Amino acid sequence: MNSPIIQLLVLAGIAVFLILRLKNVLGTREGFEQPPAQIPSGRKRPEFEVIEGGPDPDISDHTEDMPEAAGALEKMKAVEPSFGVSDFLGGARGAYEMILIGFERGEMADIKPFLGDDVYASFAEVVEMREKQGLTVEAEFVGIREMSLADATFDDEKGIGEVSVKFIGEMTSVVRDNAGEIVEGDAKKVKRQKDIWTFARKMGSDDPNWQLVATGE
Repeated sequence: MNSPIIQLLVLAGIAVFLILRLKNVLGTREGFEQPPAQIPSGRKRPEFEVIEGGPDPDISDHTEDMPEAAGALEKMKAVEPSFGVSDFLGGARGAYEMILIGFERGEMADIKPFLGDDVYASFAEVVEMREKQGLTVEAEFVGIREMSLADATFDDEKGIGEVSVKFIGEMTSVVRDNAGEIVEGDAKKVKRQKDIWTFARKMGSDDPNWQLVATGE
């Protein structure tokens, strides 16, 4: 066998070897594959703008479809950066139980620091009326079934923020007369209490306590 033929056989063997190696590495492709998309001449690739910051999730998570409330909370945070909506709601949860049970039991001295003047006067009037009638209330708080932010406003001139919270709480209560007889309620029956309470505070002040300034349903 002459030299040119031997060289061709050697080259053919090398080519087959390389093809088999590439097939093992890349795999086998079957079917129709679209060619890579081409950008028409004269058109540039779209550029995406990176937006820094964006919505504050601490606000947006609680103010869906409430743009005015969201704006008020943003102003509160601008005045007092340490203010957090989620933290506030956590405190409101505890305040609701404390104030509600304090009012039901007539323990006004304990809850007075957390009440605005008008709310305190209204609560105290009811408690005084009960006492004159010789009635006492025995109440136990079961828990909060639902709670959500209902509204928020901010007074730019006074720097006072107001946040309204919707509560659906559960409790048991009975009203007893002078003889200790139950005249209203059932100690074994859990009743549902629905409220919308508004808390207010001067943002940026040294006093961290919010006061209950309005109640409603």
